[in-house]
Amino acid sequence: MARPRILVVGAGFAGIECVRRLERSLAPGEADIALVTPFSYQLYLPLLPQVASGVLTPQSVAVSLRRSRRHRTRIVPGGAIGVDPKAKVCVVRKITDEIVNEPYDYLVLAAGSVTRTFDIPGLVENARGMKTLAEAAYIRDHVISQLDLADASQDEAERASRLQFVVVGGGYAGTETAACLQGLTTNALKHYPRLDPKLIKWHLIDIAPKLMPELGDKLGLAALDILRDRGIEVSLGVSVAEAGPDKVTFTDGRVLPCRTLIWTAGVAASPLVATLDAETVRGRLAVSPEMSVPGADGVFALGDAAAVPDLTKDDGAICPPTAQHAMRQGRALADNLIASLRNRPLQPYVHKDLGLVVDLGGRDAVSRPLGIELKGMPAQAVARGYHWSALRTNVAKTRVMTNWMLNAIAGDDFVRTGFQARKRATLRDFEYTDAYMTPDEVRAHTASAVLHGWTVSTVSASSGGLSSR
Repeated sequence: MARPRILVVGAGFAGIECVRRLERSLAPGEADIALVTPFSYQLYLPLLPQVASGVLTPQSVAVSLRRSRRHRTRIVPGGAIGVDPKAKVCVVRKITDEIVNEPYDYLVLAAGSVTRTFDIPGLVENARGMKTLAEAAYIRDHVISQLDLADASQDEAERASRLQFVVVGGGYAGTETAACLQGLTTNALKHYPRLDPKLIKWHLIDIAPKLMPELGDKLGLAALDILRDRGIEVSLGVSVAEAGPDKVTFTDGRVLPCRTLIWTAGVAASPLVATLDAETVRGRLAVSPEMSVPGADGVFALGDAAAVPDLTKDDGAICPPTAQHAMRQGRALADNLIASLRNRPLQPYVHKDLGLVVDLGGRDAVSRPLGIELKGMPAQAVARGYHWSALRTNVAKTRVMTNWMLNAIAGDDFVRTGFQARKRATLRDFEYTDAYMTPDEVRAHTASAVLHGWTVSTVSASSGGLSSR
């Protein structure tokens, strides 16, 4: 009898925790496990602002999936672009652009999220996100290049536009990005004696009336004071009306000369969700408390892609798209998959939020662990301690700690690494949001594949194992 095929889509917190649990808990030969991911690493997303500011190297937050000696999980190097639940096939575009079909008995959708955008003129063409390692590296090069170009320019208008930076989004990602990059440009001034410090201006804007409302009023105001004391202009109740290559127009009528627009105004579930033609809640797949997708046999969803009910609340709430929930959902879903294989009852996911941490760079931070409100160095210790402990391998922990210590002792460096090409990259260039099929295209593709006998994909001889330690 053929072994059950478990296919996991996505190598984020949810997907990797699920695979690790499966590898440890399943007996050899009990099931075949495959993981679909374009990159053979797990990205520690909360630390991306520190990569963008140069405090951490990109390698520090990219935890390799190929350090395991178990070799139990087959890694499919590509991205899922469609799912046909009736045919039980996931359509994958490999990194070579080859289209392959991955059949499954159990499908785990941990496809994560993409940067949420709106129909704002020029936004997609001129803004950059903070969702991928490539974006963080690109933004760092871009910001440093603006300093270099402004320093070399004799045109005052050009200098002014290159030294104005706009971050949209008053959540954790936007606030940390603005704080960390403002620290980078401030520390760079001693290496650019021709630049007037008054010309370097950072703007953080958000349509919401409060900064990081999840932290509560007290800590939200504390974070706001920290940013403004550091010279960051924070505008609430404001968004972008139009984005151009050298200026940004705000909804309050202001026109700002600017060549750097960083867009972190929320996330949306991966477009893969729409290919299932299933019920959604706020754009995320509707799932049961056990994380199964109703009406789709053998399909489970979790993390940012799923609206997992939050059973610790009684108001119909769903779990927020945070790392702490994703990691725990991954482990809980793995247990439910094993229960399904062994004909045991599934268990609902239940987790009470442990709190929030926001690292603003240097000695500045605000945190609320277990409901305790902290700011300053105690909050910084909690924030970095939490992130450090959440890293999955000892190698990653050592790299991050070494980077933090080196940065504290030697300070920032201001070297462009060459990630910024002469052609400006767009949001779609980083997140490939236009690569997905429609439900009709998926069904037509799988029907054609079955007709021609292409359902089973070829397993690459180079497939490797997944790190479990």
